[in-house]
Amino acid sequence: MTELSRPLKLDRIGAHGLSFDITARPDELPGIAARLRLPAVHALSGVFQLRRITGGTVHVDGVLRARVDQDCVVTLDVFTQPIEEQFAVQFVPSEREDPDPDPDSIDQIPYDGSAIDLGEALVEQLALALDPYPRKPGAVMAAETH
Repeated sequence: MTELSRPLKLDRIGAHGLSFDITARPDELPGIAARLRLPAVHALSGVFQLRRITGGTVHVDGVLRARVDQDCVVTLDVFTQPIEEQFAVQFVPSEREDPDPDPDSIDQIPYDGSAIDLGEALVEQLALALDPYPRKPGAVMAAETH
């Protein structure tokens, strides 16, 4: 089970697609922070535009919004940072997943059964959106001041 599970039955996605919103509940945020090794996640939400394409594949365009605490790599201080990121992914039946995908192609998320988990996809997109070397505003390395 994931820290943020929002399964969506595929039959809910009609011929014209589906718009779906997710907001993490306060009790889910500590688990997300622990998974991503962050001091805290204060908010996480996503807006998804879903449409079916061939062979059981579901194309998703989304926007994620979050407010997280990160450790500054310069000062080691904890600071709060807003994140807003657009993304696109494709849910594909696990038997149709490309075993050697083109690194420039849209990320594939394999699924089994008749539902996809948009909550798990949102947490994965947050992980990708995090700055791997976060700096608190105004933080400067000693070597940068000379």
